[in-house]
Amino acid sequence: MPRFAANLSTLYPEQDFPDRFAAASADGFDAVEYLFPYAYAAGELRARLDGHGLRQVLFNAPPGDWEHGERGLAALPGREAELREGVDRALEYAAALGSPRVHLMAGLVAPDADRARHRDTYVANLAYAARQAASAGVDILIEPINTRDIPGYFLNRQADAHAVVQEVGAPNLKVQLDLYHCQIVEGDLTTTLRRDLPSGRVGHLQIAGVPDRHEPDRGELNLRHLCAVIDDLEYDGWIGCEYFPAAGTSEGLDWLRALRTEFPHTSPKDHA
Repeated sequence: MPRFAANLSTLYPEQDFPDRFAAASADGFDAVEYLFPYAYAAGELRARLDGHGLRQVLFNAPPGDWEHGERGLAALPGREAELREGVDRALEYAAALGSPRVHLMAGLVAPDADRARHRDTYVANLAYAARQAASAGVDILIEPINTRDIPGYFLNRQADAHAVVQEVGAPNLKVQLDLYHCQIVEGDLTTTLRRDLPSGRVGHLQIAGVPDRHEPDRGELNLRHLCAVIDDLEYDGWIGCEYFPAAGTSEGLDWLRALRTEFPHTSPKDHA
């Protein structure tokens, strides 16, 4: 049951961020995700969502000093207080925006780092975040990311993510499976989907073309096949479109229009 959410951090770069909500709605999306909401008042973003009939399905918790290269705090010893402040802030925005999911980024580690120590920190921070989010009805997500795009990122492989989720043991801690990152790191996407989606530990999917991160039907992925697998597995979550358009965003959505023909239930505004 493929349902696609527009990632407003990457799509519609030809428009200012606040105007991307209208553009996504006009192209038939009924849900959005993006990296960070914190540059805007939550009320302003909620008005954009409501005004264009959109739902918020995902955003990231504060990642540390993003502008200076930080990519999350959850696996960084000594940053626990900042991490907890960020979780609290993210949950405030999640409540205001009606977002049921928040992605908590792990962070960068040096090649010679004590990975066991980082992992212990990661597990403890994720357990804290999941506890805080549970009372708000929010899922905390973790995402394996390829080290070509983000060298040094702590979490890279699906099995490692699932092992952490199982160790923490919180029902609202789940894996964000980005098929773009997964293809680059380990491939075997069909087997991965068939193995992991039925586990209940995957809370969100994302997709982009490989290797250039353009439209998902460009490059080495067989998008039609992957959507058929996802449909066959009766996945009822969202697929975030986190890619960089090769040209104009709307002009590049032929792949989505084709899928709406083949999978009519991907049509917009059909989902409560």
